[in-house]
Amino acid sequence: MQRKPKISASRKLMLKSLMVAKAKEELEQEILDKEEEKHRYLAERAPPLNMSGLSLGQLQDLCRELHAKIDVVDEERYDIEAKVMLNTREIKDLNIKVLDLRGKFKRPNLRRVRVSADAILRSLLGSKHKVSMDLRANLKSVKKEDTEKKRPVEDSDWRKNVEAMSGMEGRKKMFDAAKGSAQ
Repeated sequence: MQRKPKISASRKLMLKSLMVAKAKEELEQEILDKEEEKHRYLAERAPPLNMSGLSLGQLQDLCRELHAKIDVVDEERYDIEAKVMLNTREIKDLNIKVLDLRGKFKRPNLRRVRVSADAILRSLLGSKHKVSMDLRANLKSVKKEDTEKKRPVEDSDWRKNVEAMSGMEGRKKMFDAAKGSAQ
């Protein structure tokens, strides 16, 4: 069974249109408030200039005064911009730390790259690297003859060895062999 919606479609549409109209009115009112605040701020910070009836010296003093005010405002603007840049950089770093702590940072798939020891040394040392490093030349070599001398029993068939060592004769041979190696 499907549940019937509590609000009909026409009622929903009417409510949506009312909400959009209200939001539009509030947006227009907000724009007007910002303009009004801007005019108030400018009237407070920059009063209208009265230049009528001023001599040349007084006009020059007025210009110097205005330039000094402009310099102060530029310094304030520069300081505020520097603070904003610092804060945005700090926010970005903190966001990265938060992502790292959450563990949602996606690591890229890394490919295995084969690099020789010479290539690593060349990349680290640059043109200073002249000696080729052959790691295999320094390894100790093992001869196969030595390994064959140590294990002659393994080369023969194990069945023959079991048959030869079975019974009393085999035990005697083992006993004699152990006695001979001990002396």
